[in-house]
Amino acid sequence: MSPGSGPLEDRRQALEEQFFQKENERLRDALREKQESEEGRAALAMACGISNDAVLDALEKIGIDAGAMAAFVLVPLVAVAWANGDLEEAERRAVLDAAAETGVERGSDAFGLLEGWLEHAPSPSLLRAWLDYTRSLSAELDTARRQALKAELVGRAKQVAEAAGGFLGLTSKTSKKEQEVLDQIEGAFS
Repeated sequence: MSPGSGPLEDRRQALEEQFFQKENERLRDALREKQESEEGRAALAMACGISNDAVLDALEKIGIDAGAMAAFVLVPLVAVAWANGDLEEAERRAVLDAAAETGVERGSDAFGLLEGWLEHAPSPSLLRAWLDYTRSLSAELDTARRQALKAELVGRAKQVAEAAGGFLGLTSKTSKKEQEVLDQIEGAFS
């Protein structure tokens, strides 16, 4: 029997092959997980219009996905648009523009939901649920991430509020009722 042959060598090779097979599977799984995470992050970034990696990391870590985020970013826009009891065309356009900025595409589930909200004012319970959810979400984020998310969402909501307001630049672009809704939205991040 020559060195390097025989049952011991066969077992060593089998063990080595099994080790490398397991290692390759582990590396392949890690690569797939990384790709899925990157795809999920890209979808999340698209859904919320936020590019801040730290905020996206924090949202992913607590289980926020693109679907939840799409609804999350739309509710404040709709709530402000309907604050006065009716929806003006300029507000409707501002909501649709803001939704497009966040990656909500025509034909998507989120867009269908948004269209329904723009046709008929959603129940006040929608904003209450959003406020409760936002308070819980804010408790999971550190101050910097919470402030970044707040700035994004409140900024878009203010754009909607200012879309149809004011008279010849002489009065405030934001009505009292819109400001009340904006204050509630902002307060949910405290």
